[in-house]
Amino acid sequence: MSLTVRAPAKINLHLGVGALGADGYHPLATLYQAVGLYDDVTVEEQLEWSVHLRGDGRIDLGEVPSGDDNIALRAGRALAAHHGLDRAAKVEIRKGIPVAGGMAGGSADAAATLVALDRLWDLQTPDDDLLRLAAGLGSDVPFALVGGTALGSGHGELVTPVADHGSWWWVVVEDDAGLATPGVYRAFDELHAGRDVPTPEIPSALYDALADGDVEQLARLLRNDLQEPALRLRPDLATTFDDALAAGAHAALLSGSGPSVLLLCADRDQAEGVEAELAERGHRRTSVVPAPVAGAHVVEYV
Repeated sequence: MSLTVRAPAKINLHLGVGALGADGYHPLATLYQAVGLYDDVTVEEQLEWSVHLRGDGRIDLGEVPSGDDNIALRAGRALAAHHGLDRAAKVEIRKGIPVAGGMAGGSADAAATLVALDRLWDLQTPDDDLLRLAAGLGSDVPFALVGGTALGSGHGELVTPVADHGSWWWVVVEDDAGLATPGVYRAFDELHAGRDVPTPEIPSALYDALADGDVEQLARLLRNDLQEPALRLRPDLATTFDDALAAGAHAALLSGSGPSVLLLCADRDQAEGVEAELAERGHRRTSVVPAPVAGAHVVEYV
């Protein structure tokens, strides 16, 4: 018997980053949104833990850990340990989310594995316990469980759903070379050395834009404090931003720590038009995606 769970990519409509703390982490204030780009995780009980990777030609699977350090395997082991179980599973991951692209594909895999094994083994783990297990695996994993649009606080792991009445469309522009998140945070620290970094918070107007479904207001309020340090590491990405705005997008935003770039559009027709214009400018790895979408959910049970 096997079970498949689908989990979405995340974007950050607002990513406010505070100063590096004594605990080695940066406090964050972020508004997450789940978008229609997915990884599928299929689990099947086995005598030993194993992970198997699949993906289409645009995904570089060589960048995904294939051993015990894979986050999906760590999620499975954590769930089994939580219930005191001596059980194992084969975990097959079909990648559709860019690897090292700032869209939390690994976190999606971990969330999907938690849900898949919980259902496969009929553990009936309480939601609060799943969220705690998810937070122990990574800051973005709890949101991959919740989906939709949500406030992320702490280090991003404390997730609170937010009213979102919009029907949003994005063009995701992927990049051939990934950006390592620790390196982007180091560049952030270097950029702000000797400066006072304010405590991050979400502007109230951003909540209003989501509640009203106002694309023009949302476009004005998008923010990512990691965008400037990422562009210092990858100045070539500035061309993607220029091309996006020339193609008619309402706004362009770096996704998380990058290097994927997000283009906000008014509707699907505009998004497809922007994608076509970008193709003419040489950007071939693009996707048109809706938002918000559901968090990790079962799609197949065989």
